Amino acid sequence: MSLLKRTARATLAPCVRLYDRLRRPSPMQRTPERQAEVDLATQRLVLYHFQTCPFCVRVRHKIAELGLDIEMRDTLLDPHNRQALAEGGGKTQVPCLLITDEQGNQEWLYESADINRYLVSRFG
Repeated sequence: MSLLKRTARATLAPCVRLYDRLRRPSPMQRTPERQAEVDLATQRLVLYHFQTCPFCVRVRHKIAELGLDIEMRDTLLDPHNRQALAEGGGKTQVPCLLITDEQGNQEWLYESADINRYLVSRFG
């Protein structure tokens, strides 16, 4: 990673963390039965991300807004997560939502807007 990128990331990281905390939305309300159905469906979803990525913040906010319990795998803190993302999805770009269907087929969905659209269409 270039010196310019490292400097920009180090400078902006505290701002992104603060924004993430201050702007996190309240989750939508569902009946306990419906929430149990949603929780079951989200067991097959994994979000590859890192904390200070603004596009990841965008997706995490949508997850919070929709009241979803999705496993989070940080690709900066855990090199195994980064390797799994590269091997499974073909690139290390975050955010990436891993969607596994009931038959075990996997889809690797990149781009925050596409991920948010998918989440809203499925759980919104």
